[in-house]
Amino acid sequence: MSDKPSCSCGGCGCGSEKGKNIIIFACAGVANTGQLTNLAAVQLTQEGFGSAACVALLANGPEGLLKAVKDSDGVLILDGCNSKCAGKIAADKGIVPCQHVIVTDLGIKKAGSSEYTDDDIEEIVSAVWEGKGMTK
Repeated sequence: MSDKPSCSCGGCGCGSEKGKNIIIFACAGVANTGQLTNLAAVQLTQEGFGSAACVALLANGPEGLLKAVKDSDGVLILDGCNSKCAGKIAADKGIVPCQHVIVTDLGIKKAGSSEYTDDDIEEIVSAVWEGKGMTK
């Protein structure tokens, strides 16, 4: 992708600018919407939005990861559905995300694990770059 979407949030400091230290936690659930969060997190990492990290590891609360979160410029949570598992794990660790995107809120229906398209991934990635789900 040569033309990356630009920030539409006015310099909030929440990952919309390349070079920010944003940590991305994706729910990575087994449904298509969970799989999409993981794929979107990988693509966002490749595009320079931030760095994907393991939400299951976060649940264990290792000191190094919690320090990385504390030292970051913000946290992006990608949840597949309104169960908000990744968001709940983050909240349990006292983490307040600067952006929280829920895939089903983007109009993508929850289904079997392989029922998604590249367009679905792009829709999530674009939503993040456009600043949807900003909490600050």
